[in-house]
Amino acid sequence: MGKIIGVCNQKGGVGKTTTTINIGAFLAQSGSRVLIVDADPQANATSGLGIDKKTVQRGAYEALMGIAALEEIVLSGPVQNLFVAPSSVSLTGAEIELVDTPQREFRMKAMFGATKEQYDFIFIDCPPSLGLLTLNVLVAADSVIIPLQCEYYALEGLSQLMDTISLVKKSLNPLLAIEGVVLTMADYRTRLTGEVIKEVQEYFKDKVFESIIPRNIRLSEAPGFGQPILLYDPFSIGALKYESLAKELIARQPHNAQSQSSALFPEQAAAVEQDSGVQGAGNTAG
Repeated sequence: MGKIIGVCNQKGGVGKTTTTINIGAFLAQSGSRVLIVDADPQANATSGLGIDKKTVQRGAYEALMGIAALEEIVLSGPVQNLFVAPSSVSLTGAEIELVDTPQREFRMKAMFGATKEQYDFIFIDCPPSLGLLTLNVLVAADSVIIPLQCEYYALEGLSQLMDTISLVKKSLNPLLAIEGVVLTMADYRTRLTGEVIKEVQEYFKDKVFESIIPRNIRLSEAPGFGQPILLYDPFSIGALKYESLAKELIARQPHNAQSQSSALFPEQAAAVEQDSGVQGAGNTAG
Protein backbone atom coordinates (compact mmCIF):
# COMPACT_ATOMS: atom_id res chain seq x y z
CA MET A 1 0.00 0.00 0.00
CA GLY A 2 2.69 2.50 1.01
CA LYS A 3 0.23 5.11 2.27
CA ILE A 4 1.72 8.32 3.69
CA ILE A 5 -0.35 10.06 6.37
CA GLY A 6 0.63 13.40 7.88
CA VAL A 7 -0.54 14.09 11.43
CA CYS A 8 -0.97 17.85 11.48
CA ASN A 9 -2.22 20.72 13.58
CA GLN A 10 -0.34 23.99 13.87
CA LYS A 11 -1.60 24.27 17.43
CA GLY A 12 0.62 22.56 19.98
CA GLY A 13 -0.55 20.37 22.85
CA VAL A 14 -3.44 18.71 21.01
CA GLY A 15 -2.17 15.13 21.16
CA LYS A 16 -0.51 15.11 17.75
CA THR A 17 2.59 13.14 18.73
CA THR A 18 0.66 10.84 21.07
CA THR A 19 -1.71 10.03 18.22
CA THR A 20 1.13 9.43 15.75
CA ILE A 21 2.98 7.06 18.08
CA ASN A 22 0.00 5.06 19.24
CA ILE A 23 -1.85 4.60 15.96
CA GLY A 24 1.44 3.50 14.43
CA ALA A 25 2.19 1.09 17.26
CA PHE A 26 -1.21 -0.59 17.17
CA LEU A 27 -1.10 -0.97 13.39
CA ALA A 28 2.36 -2.51 13.68
CA GLN A 29 1.14 -4.89 16.37
CA SER A 30 -1.69 -5.96 14.05
CA GLY A 31 0.82 -6.93 11.37
CA SER A 32 1.16 -3.80 9.24
CA ARG A 33 4.67 -2.62 8.47
CA VAL A 34 4.77 0.95 9.80
CA LEU A 35 7.28 3.79 9.58
CA ILE A 36 7.00 6.85 11.82
CA VAL A 37 8.85 9.89 10.50
CA ASP A 38 9.54 12.52 13.14
CA ALA A 39 9.44 15.82 11.23
CA ASP A 40 9.26 17.93 14.39
CA PRO A 41 12.56 19.47 15.59
CA GLN A 42 11.35 18.93 19.18
CA ALA A 43 11.77 15.19 18.47
CA ASN A 44 9.00 14.14 20.86
CA ALA A 45 7.99 11.17 18.69
CA THR A 46 11.62 10.07 18.68
CA SER A 47 11.98 10.12 22.46
CA GLY A 48 8.44 8.78 22.90
CA LEU A 49 9.55 5.66 21.05
CA GLY A 50 12.56 5.11 23.28
CA ILE A 51 15.25 6.78 21.16
CA ASP A 52 17.53 9.34 22.81
CA LYS A 53 17.48 12.28 20.40
CA LYS A 54 20.91 13.34 21.65
CA THR A 55 22.41 10.16 20.23
CA VAL A 56 20.86 10.52 16.76
CA GLN A 57 23.74 10.98 14.34
CA ARG A 58 21.69 10.85 11.15
CA GLY A 59 17.98 11.50 11.11
CA ALA A 60 15.15 13.25 9.31
CA TYR A 61 17.28 16.34 8.67
CA GLU A 62 19.96 14.40 6.82
CA ALA A 63 17.38 12.50 4.76
CA LEU A 64 15.43 15.66 3.92
CA MET A 65 18.54 17.55 2.82
CA GLY A 66 19.85 14.64 0.75
CA ILE A 67 22.84 13.97 3.00
CA ALA A 68 21.66 10.42 3.68
CA ALA A 69 19.10 8.10 2.10
CA LEU A 70 15.93 7.51 4.09
CA GLU A 71 16.64 3.81 4.51
CA GLU A 72 20.02 4.70 6.04
CA ILE A 73 18.50 6.60 8.96
CA VAL A 74 15.61 4.27 9.84
CA LEU A 75 15.79 2.59 13.25
CA SER A 76 13.77 -0.26 14.72
CA GLY A 77 10.99 0.79 17.08
CA PRO A 78 9.88 -0.83 20.35
CA VAL A 79 7.17 -2.90 18.62
CA GLN A 80 7.72 -5.52 15.93
CA ASN A 81 7.03 -4.09 12.43
CA LEU A 82 7.41 -0.52 13.75
CA PHE A 83 10.26 1.61 12.41
CA VAL A 84 11.36 5.17 13.14
CA ALA A 85 13.02 7.90 11.11
CA PRO A 86 14.19 9.96 14.11
CA SER A 87 14.49 13.69 14.49
CA SER A 88 17.18 15.70 16.20
CA VAL A 89 18.10 19.29 16.96
CA SER A 90 19.61 19.51 13.46
CA LEU A 91 16.11 19.72 11.99
CA THR A 92 15.65 23.11 13.64
CA GLY A 93 17.62 24.82 10.89
CA ALA A 94 16.01 22.93 8.02
CA GLU A 95 13.35 25.53 7.24
CA ILE A 96 15.96 28.28 6.99
CA GLU A 97 18.15 26.16 4.74
CA LEU A 98 15.21 25.13 2.58
CA VAL A 99 14.30 28.73 1.76
CA ASP A 100 16.99 28.97 -0.92
CA THR A 101 16.76 25.34 -2.03
CA PRO A 102 15.34 24.57 -5.50
CA GLN A 103 12.06 22.63 -5.41
CA ARG A 104 12.03 23.17 -1.65
CA GLU A 105 8.42 22.08 -1.19
CA PHE A 106 9.11 18.68 -2.75
CA ARG A 107 12.16 17.58 -0.75
CA MET A 108 10.21 15.23 1.47
CA LYS A 109 8.31 13.74 -1.47
CA ALA A 110 11.66 13.04 -3.14
CA MET A 111 13.05 11.70 0.15
CA PHE A 112 10.52 8.87 0.21
CA GLY A 113 10.97 7.75 -3.39
CA ALA A 114 10.51 4.00 -3.79
CA THR A 115 11.18 3.46 -0.07
CA LYS A 116 7.51 4.12 0.71
CA GLU A 117 6.56 0.82 -0.90
CA GLN A 118 8.49 -1.04 1.81
CA TYR A 119 5.80 -0.04 4.32
CA ASP A 120 2.05 -0.36 4.61
CA PHE A 121 1.74 2.95 6.43
CA ILE A 122 4.04 5.91 6.92
CA PHE A 123 3.00 8.43 9.58
CA ILE A 124 4.68 11.84 9.69
CA ASP A 125 4.57 13.78 12.95
CA CYS A 126 4.41 17.42 11.85
CA PRO A 127 5.80 20.39 13.78
CA PRO A 128 3.22 22.68 15.43
CA SER A 129 3.45 25.30 12.68
CA LEU A 130 2.56 25.86 9.03
CA GLY A 131 6.11 26.44 7.81
CA LEU A 132 8.09 24.75 5.06
CA LEU A 133 8.42 21.48 6.97
CA THR A 134 4.66 21.09 7.26
CA LEU A 135 4.22 22.17 3.64
CA ASN A 136 6.67 19.43 2.63
CA VAL A 137 4.57 16.92 4.57
CA LEU A 138 1.37 18.01 2.83
CA VAL A 139 2.99 17.73 -0.60
CA ALA A 140 4.36 14.25 0.18
CA ALA A 141 1.29 12.85 1.97
CA ASP A 142 -1.64 10.90 0.61
CA SER A 143 -3.83 12.11 3.47
CA VAL A 144 -3.89 14.04 6.72
CA ILE A 145 -5.09 13.18 10.22
CA ILE A 146 -6.00 16.24 12.29
CA PRO A 147 -6.00 15.83 16.09
CA LEU A 148 -8.29 18.29 17.89
CA GLN A 149 -8.36 18.77 21.64
CA CYS A 150 -11.80 18.86 23.25
CA GLU A 151 -11.50 22.42 24.48
CA TYR A 152 -13.36 25.67 24.01
CA TYR A 153 -11.12 26.98 21.24
CA ALA A 154 -10.83 23.63 19.42
CA LEU A 155 -11.71 25.03 16.01
CA GLU A 156 -9.99 28.38 16.47
CA GLY A 157 -7.10 28.76 14.08
CA LEU A 158 -8.03 25.60 12.22
CA SER A 159 -9.19 27.62 9.23
CA GLN A 160 -5.58 28.45 8.35
CA LEU A 161 -4.67 24.75 8.27
CA MET A 162 -7.75 23.93 6.19
CA ASP A 163 -6.94 26.77 3.77
CA THR A 164 -3.37 25.50 3.42
CA ILE A 165 -4.59 21.96 2.76
CA SER A 166 -7.00 23.32 0.15
CA LEU A 167 -4.25 25.31 -1.59
CA VAL A 168 -1.87 22.36 -1.60
CA LYS A 169 -4.61 20.12 -2.97
CA LYS A 170 -5.40 22.63 -5.70
CA SER A 171 -1.86 23.26 -6.92
CA LEU A 172 0.71 20.83 -5.54
CA ASN A 173 -0.90 17.57 -4.46
CA PRO A 174 -4.33 17.06 -6.06
CA LEU A 175 -4.85 13.70 -4.36
CA LEU A 176 -4.31 14.99 -0.82
CA ALA A 177 -7.27 14.02 1.35
CA ILE A 178 -8.37 14.50 4.93
CA GLU A 179 -8.13 11.02 6.41
CA GLY A 180 -10.02 12.07 9.49
CA VAL A 181 -10.26 14.20 12.60
CA VAL A 182 -9.31 12.70 15.97
CA LEU A 183 -10.87 14.25 19.07
CA THR A 184 -8.42 14.07 21.97
CA MET A 185 -8.25 14.81 25.69
CA ALA A 186 -11.98 14.38 26.17
CA ASP A 187 -13.20 14.88 29.73
CA TYR A 188 -16.76 13.63 29.94
CA ARG A 189 -17.18 15.13 33.41
CA THR A 190 -17.55 18.51 31.75
CA ARG A 191 -20.40 19.74 29.59
CA LEU A 192 -17.84 21.48 27.39
CA THR A 193 -16.51 18.19 26.02
CA GLY A 194 -19.94 17.20 24.73
CA GLU A 195 -20.45 20.62 23.16
CA VAL A 196 -17.08 20.53 21.40
CA ILE A 197 -17.68 17.01 20.10
CA LYS A 198 -21.03 18.10 18.67
CA GLU A 199 -19.53 21.22 17.08
CA VAL A 200 -16.65 19.32 15.47
CA GLN A 201 -18.96 16.58 14.19
CA GLU A 202 -21.24 19.19 12.63
CA TYR A 203 -18.27 20.85 10.94
CA PHE A 204 -16.39 17.76 9.70
CA LYS A 205 -19.32 15.32 9.57
CA ASP A 206 -18.23 11.78 8.63
CA LYS A 207 -14.55 12.76 8.68
CA VAL A 208 -14.59 12.60 12.49
CA PHE A 209 -13.37 9.27 13.87
CA GLU A 210 -15.86 7.61 16.20
CA SER A 211 -13.06 6.67 18.60
CA ILE A 212 -12.57 9.64 20.92
CA ILE A 213 -9.40 9.75 23.00
CA PRO A 214 -10.06 10.62 26.67
CA ARG A 215 -7.81 12.38 29.11
CA ASN A 216 -5.79 9.55 30.59
CA ILE A 217 -2.84 9.76 32.96
CA ARG A 218 -1.30 6.59 31.53
CA LEU A 219 -1.20 8.17 28.07
CA SER A 220 0.61 11.14 29.58
CA GLU A 221 3.13 8.95 31.39
CA ALA A 222 4.03 6.57 28.56
CA PRO A 223 6.28 8.94 26.53
CA GLY A 224 8.45 9.52 29.59
CA PHE A 225 9.26 5.81 29.52
CA GLY A 226 9.85 5.77 25.77
CA GLN A 227 6.94 3.43 25.15
CA PRO A 228 3.68 3.50 23.21
CA ILE A 229 0.66 2.91 25.40
CA LEU A 230 0.24 -0.70 24.20
CA LEU A 231 3.51 -1.54 25.97
CA TYR A 232 3.20 0.82 28.92
CA ASP A 233 -0.36 -0.06 29.95
CA PRO A 234 -2.23 -2.13 27.34
CA PHE A 235 -5.40 -2.33 29.43
CA SER A 236 -5.77 1.39 30.11
CA ILE A 237 -8.68 3.29 28.58
CA GLY A 238 -6.18 5.25 26.49
CA ALA A 239 -4.79 2.03 25.01
CA LEU A 240 -8.25 0.67 24.26
CA LYS A 241 -9.29 3.87 22.49
CA TYR A 242 -6.15 4.07 20.35
CA GLU A 243 -6.55 0.41 19.43
CA SER A 244 -10.12 1.20 18.36
CA LEU A 245 -8.87 4.20 16.39
CA ALA A 246 -6.31 2.07 14.55
CA LYS A 247 -9.07 -0.39 13.60
CA GLU A 248 -11.19 2.49 12.31
CA LEU A 249 -8.32 3.71 10.19
CA ILE A 250 -7.86 0.26 8.66
CA ALA A 251 -11.60 0.03 7.95
CA ARG A 252 -11.47 3.31 6.03
CA GLN A 253 -8.84 2.08 3.58
CA PRO A 254 -10.04 1.07 0.11
CA HIS A 255 -8.66 -2.24 -1.09
CA ASN A 256 -6.93 -0.53 -3.97
CA ALA A 257 -5.44 2.32 -1.91
CA GLN A 258 -2.54 3.51 -4.00
CA SER A 259 -0.64 6.78 -4.06
CA GLN A 260 -0.33 8.36 -7.48
CA SER A 261 2.12 10.91 -8.78
CA SER A 262 1.18 14.16 -10.46
CA ALA A 263 3.02 16.92 -12.26
CA LEU A 264 4.12 19.60 -9.83
CA PHE A 265 5.53 22.97 -10.75
CA PRO A 266 7.68 25.41 -8.72
CA GLU A 267 5.53 28.42 -9.64
CA GLN A 268 2.49 26.69 -8.17
CA ALA A 269 4.44 26.01 -4.99
CA ALA A 270 5.38 29.68 -4.67
CA ALA A 271 1.73 30.68 -5.02
CA VAL A 272 0.68 28.27 -2.28
CA GLU A 273 3.39 29.56 0.05
CA GLN A 274 2.31 33.16 -0.47
CA ASP A 275 -1.39 32.39 -0.01
CA SER A 276 -0.84 30.26 3.09
CA GLY A 277 1.69 32.60 4.71
CA VAL A 278 4.54 30.08 4.82
CA GLN A 279 7.70 31.60 6.26
CA GLY A 280 10.14 32.54 3.53
CA ALA A 281 7.43 32.85 0.88
CA GLY A 282 8.93 36.08 -0.36
CA ASN A 283 11.98 34.21 -1.63
CA THR A 284 11.82 32.43 -4.96
CA ALA A 285 12.84 28.81 -5.04
CA GLY A 286 15.98 28.08 -6.99
